[in-house]
Amino acid sequence: MSRLATIEIFREDLNFSAGHFTIFSATHREKLHGHNYQVSAAITTKIEENGLRVDYRHYHDKVATLCQRLNLAFLLPAKSRYLKIEEHENYYHAHFDQEMIPFLKKDVIILPIENTTIEELSDWFLQQLVQDQADLDKNGVQAITLRVSSNAGRSGSSTWSRL
Repeated sequence: MSRLATIEIFREDLNFSAGHFTIFSATHREKLHGHNYQVSAAITTKIEENGLRVDYRHYHDKVATLCQRLNLAFLLPAKSRYLKIEEHENYYHAHFDQEMIPFLKKDVIILPIENTTIEELSDWFLQQLVQDQADLDKNGVQAITLRVSSNAGRSGSSTWSRL
């Protein structure tokens, strides 16, 4: 019988600061603003005879690298049905309703998400972690829950599981 354990990673250095706006409908969105996001992960793995299976630092480092990638950027959703993004020389033009919002390319990361929300960000982080099937197999990972918080008391999470 295999035993399972969940390792939770929630350190102060797993964070990023980013700008965004949430789109509520074809005609309603938030104003441009930003958050200091916190990211945590819960990794369920099989316990081996020596009492461990995965070095938590491996997944800490993966999450930290993703946080660094998003840090100090303005995040735009590539898959939004209400936002059209056009590329013009050094700028992206985001078209929403009757507005055209210009952004310097160097300040923007366009993510393959539908909206820049904590639930979509948690899923984006999760998809980055689970795309390497060989890594998951090597570490005996059975499930991962990824949580993104935008401030105290507000978070979104996404879960992947073999179970």
